[in-house]
Amino acid sequence: MKIRSIDTFPVAVPLKKPFKTALRTVHTADAIYVKATSENGSVGWGEAVPTHVITGESFGSLTYVIQEVLAPRLIGMDIRYREALFERLTRSIIGNTSAKAAIDMAIYDLWGQLAGMPLYQLLGGYRQEVETDYTVSVDNPQTMAEDAERYIAEGFHSLKVKVGIGEIRDDLERIRAIRERVGNKPKIRLDANQGWQPKEAVLAIRKMEDAGFDIELVEQPVHADDLEGLKFVTDQTGTPIMADESMFSANDALRICQLRAADLLNIKLMKSGGIREALNINAIAEAHGIQCMVGSMIETKLGVTAAAHFAASQPNITSYDFDAPLMLASDPVSGGILYSKSKIRLPGGPGLGVHQIKDIG
Repeated sequence: MKIRSIDTFPVAVPLKKPFKTALRTVHTADAIYVKATSENGSVGWGEAVPTHVITGESFGSLTYVIQEVLAPRLIGMDIRYREALFERLTRSIIGNTSAKAAIDMAIYDLWGQLAGMPLYQLLGGYRQEVETDYTVSVDNPQTMAEDAERYIAEGFHSLKVKVGIGEIRDDLERIRAIRERVGNKPKIRLDANQGWQPKEAVLAIRKMEDAGFDIELVEQPVHADDLEGLKFVTDQTGTPIMADESMFSANDALRICQLRAADLLNIKLMKSGGIREALNINAIAEAHGIQCMVGSMIETKLGVTAAAHFAASQPNITSYDFDAPLMLASDPVSGGILYSKSKIRLPGGPGLGVHQIKDIG
């Protein structure tokens, strides 16, 4: 089952409202869709997103790398020899993890179709359903509290609250306003997106602990390159600390685990380069007794479906951040994962279970 062609399609979907973090503000979900077609006519789909502040990739670089670097080296190779495919994919260019992830997804989609099984079952089949949080974008305390209240009313039980902009007191006021509005029952996890210095992070987290805000975890409190600072925050606070932008590869995961620089790891396919490396990262974390979350960038349902298949297949993955498609004004994907409030059900069809990409597929 050889790859006959690899094509790309630009996609742009407006968000329902701007999404603001310590790193950027997003108004539109831009993506490159990859369509890999095999000799027998089967089609595998993948998605890459230009998150230049995290992966360094732009819309132009994604298009060039996929079309001019990766596709020519993979066309003609056999899906049944996956490791040979992935080895060539990995070695074709340094970095460019989102570009690689899109092709990785498409290969796994074709592999699942060849086997006649949903991908999550083929990878391990641990769960058929997962539960996502919903992200509260950075804003003034009142607006964030109103957003949080609405998400809870819509059936979500965990909130991922963006912080890390302004002074520490600003973040404390944001969390206080949210807790006063939604009460103590919903889980609240924070994501600073590298917005704090190590000592600031310790001060902020300790103040939240003293205030009884009951924070489930704090994600990437310090700069991605500052593993010593990340470890300092982990060691000096009682709240679990999660590494996100600090970890792209299995080598990064190994170093974080060996240093005990974080209590948890956040795996994203756009950072890891796809499912294959994500499986390696999770295996390293599991061997060190560290649980993982799987999340996404601002992606459409295509990329999040691939991430959900991976996440549902592994027992060491215990939390999920898959709300990005719910933030979009429209859905270009027919098939894929099924949302019912916070619950996500994996599709029963082979591969990713994507039926069609509207307007291009």
